[in-house]
Amino acid sequence: MKALIIEDEPLAVDKLIGLLQRYDPNIEVLGPIDTVEEAVEWFAGHAPPDLLFLDIHLADGSSFEIFEQIEVPCPIIFTTAYDQYAIRAFKTKSIDYLLKPVKFEDLEAALEKFKELFAEHPQPSISQEMRALASLIQSNLRSYKTRFLVKAGQVIKSISIAEVAYFLFEDRNTLLVTKGNRRYPVKHTLDELEELLDPEQFNRANRQFIIGIDAIHKIHPWFKGRLKLDLSPPQEVDLVVSADKTKAFKEWLGW
Repeated sequence: MKALIIEDEPLAVDKLIGLLQRYDPNIEVLGPIDTVEEAVEWFAGHAPPDLLFLDIHLADGSSFEIFEQIEVPCPIIFTTAYDQYAIRAFKTKSIDYLLKPVKFEDLEAALEKFKELFAEHPQPSISQEMRALASLIQSNLRSYKTRFLVKAGQVIKSISIAEVAYFLFEDRNTLLVTKGNRRYPVKHTLDELEELLDPEQFNRANRQFIIGIDAIHKIHPWFKGRLKLDLSPPQEVDLVVSADKTKAFKEWLGW
């Protein structure tokens, strides 16, 4: 099987490739492609793949623009971080999806489903269906928090999400810790932050920490199959991934 990946996040690409190889080492991965323009050029000059993994948001626009410019005669599995309304739209159009962060069991189920569909419909043409789906979904995209307003002394500062290393709960306060090791209180609880943050970039490691993927410095095996983490900047208390979260945490990292 040849699988083409169209995705603009390198971490997501690496994770998906790892999961595909875990499912079947014989899968030939094509790409990755990270722009609409490059995708259109690729389909114009190559035979269609057996399967396409397609993210909705690419570096130069929405992936639905691909279907406006060229026919895509292959099955598609979307990788998406959209809300349940948008996901229902995918189901209505009989198109499978993987909700980010992608889990192995979800990928496995999607691939098994597409094996069955591909045997019955070897060359589906879905560009017209995609154009209809695009209009339904575009107004229902889920957006994540990109900035936080924090108080620094007597002034208010705006902190970009790209500057955030992790969040922790300490002394009844939720603290934002920057990559430069600045600490600021924020008004949100960790439960609220879980809903506001991109799950591809942030993970709830335990009841005290939500960590950014770039903040992980070292991972140590711990008792009873758990994991102990060293962060950058260093945290002041031990961070052990909860036993009930270890499996999901490993999948988040593409382990």
